Amino acid sequence: MNYSQALDLDENWPVRWTTTWKFGRNLVTGPVRDLDRVDIERSVPVRRFTWRTNQSHRPGLDYLMATDRHHGFESHEEECLLLVSDFAAGLMEALSQPFRLRFIAEGKAITHTPDFLLVTASGYFLIDVRPASRITAEDALKFAASAEVALSAGWRYGVVVGWRQHVLTNVDALSAERRPLPDVLGIQAQLQDAAAQGPLSYGELIERCCLPAIGRAHAIHLLWSRHLGVDLSVPFGDASPIRLAPRQPPPRA
Repeated sequence: MNYSQALDLDENWPVRWTTTWKFGRNLVTGPVRDLDRVDIERSVPVRRFTWRTNQSHRPGLDYLMATDRHHGFESHEEECLLLVSDFAAGLMEALSQPFRLRFIAEGKAITHTPDFLLVTASGYFLIDVRPASRITAEDALKFAASAEVALSAGWRYGVVVGWRQHVLTNVDALSAERRPLPDVLGIQAQLQDAAAQGPLSYGELIERCCLPAIGRAHAIHLLWSRHLGVDLSVPFGDASPIRLAPRQPPPRA
């Protein structure tokens, strides 16, 4: 079913549909048409994160290296999305529960709060997180509305329904060395110089540095920080081919 057909998308929909943002303790509502006027990065989550016994979901806070602070999530799936977003190059800001959308479908007003708005060097990404097996018709309608709002604002939109095999396991393993790692022995330069000579297996790359036992931690740190590259779609181990990553452009101002 094409759920977009159920949305009331006449020529005035960007005025009739609204978003509500929270700044400090104040809620500010405006038409979707004026999203470009919202000071997005000053906003706070429009919905509070709650913790209580016997609740069915699993909320929490996750620290991101890209922003140097904690961000709220409401489920394990959302926590995974934050981890992968932190690993992905170019993340500048992550806004949890960024706004409440009020849209019209078949003459009825419906509300929906997207899960995240990611600010990256390549633009804004509006994201909902829901395992594929749990997406209902009501969810699909809300996701279709969010997609229309993102399109009108010039953002990208996606629904995270799952992950390719091994991706989460690999990224979680790399995150063990995501914090700054002192390199008084210059091991990271040794690893990068070796990788620049051509793809090497992870085990062989480690043997090219002066202290292989320490080199493993530095190699994982370089993989997390995207200075080295590896295929995450297969299990990571000593046989994994490691390449020198292309030079990354500076973040867009």
